[in-house]
Amino acid sequence: MAKPTTPYQRGIIKRYYDNKEHLMVQKLSETVSELYMCEDPGKTDRLWKSAHTALKNLKVPEKKVERCVSERDTGLLAKIVSDLF
Repeated sequence: MAKPTTPYQRGIIKRYYDNKEHLMVQKLSETVSELYMCEDPGKTDRLWKSAHTALKNLKVPEKKVERCVSERDTGLLAKIVSDLF
């Protein structure tokens, strides 16, 4: 049986969801940095999948997401991230 959350825990959870969009943009910007430096094709594939999911969750227009991911354009991805800040 799950224990009820304390007011302190509820505060932590509330702050997380209040800042969730900012956290996702930060994670996406870290992904851009990793993509620029990545040399392993397997890791690159995983990073692009992660970027695709993050862009969809941030409600970036679908055409822009598909163009960026299909072309694997890190420059466009970086521009999208800078527009989100």
